[in-house]
Amino acid sequence: MNSIKRLIPNLLTAGNLVGGIFAIIFTLNGHMEWAPYCIFLSAIFDFLDGFVARLLKVQSELGKQLDSLADMVTFGVAPGIIVYKLLNGPGTHSYIHLITNKIFYDYEWSIGEKYEWIGEYLPYIAFLIPVFALFRLAKFNLDTRQTSSFIGLPTPAMTLFFAVIPLLMLEAIMGQGKMEVQFVNIIANPIFLILATIVLSLLMVSEIPLFSLKFKDFKFKGNEIRYLFLTISLLLFATLFFWSIPIIIILYIILSLINNAVKRKNEV
Repeated sequence: MNSIKRLIPNLLTAGNLVGGIFAIIFTLNGHMEWAPYCIFLSAIFDFLDGFVARLLKVQSELGKQLDSLADMVTFGVAPGIIVYKLLNGPGTHSYIHLITNKIFYDYEWSIGEKYEWIGEYLPYIAFLIPVFALFRLAKFNLDTRQTSSFIGLPTPAMTLFFAVIPLLMLEAIMGQGKMEVQFVNIIANPIFLILATIVLSLLMVSEIPLFSLKFKDFKFKGNEIRYLFLTISLLLFATLFFWSIPIIIILYIILSLINNAVKRKNEV
């Protein structure tokens, strides 16, 4: 019976890994619009494996290592490949490529013309993401300070920021809304992608404390920042749906910085 209990969270971790693999396959095969759904599913498995392990009281060092190995694929390699393909041109025959051309034709944005300076090698900057994710995940396993909060940006948060971009490109062309197109113009812009890659990669290995959503209790006092973040995030998601995800990730970073400043002020 105990062996079955131990197997359940490990199978969920395997589900996380498989989702990451499919995200990579869809991206490389020119069906990038499916990659975000694989990442979302993997993120759910990533949450559930630890939750179920604690619930069944079968946490183990093996489970911890399996979780990191699966995360390296899903929240390291997969987002790196997604960003690489976005910078390199999603593919001549892919649906996302057709969407990119159709969206940005009227808004003077073209990977092939306006951003020729990207060249053949600059898209490889996307692979800073898996490299820094590697160090982030190893550091997390060894750092005893990260039991109730994070030091540096968690890899799932970074991944969700990039993974949702192909989906938003699809939503923009389906909705034909000018505001949506302009928003995609910003987050899918090569300059923005390169800067976001560098900044989020550095944040993953930074010494900046970021709050976690682990509640020791559900009292408001001591959990103010968590309740504020969850409330704003739910409102944003209810009104903007997938469009809210990049905003929520940025909100998470900003609120963490504000929370750090408040803590330092109270300690003085």
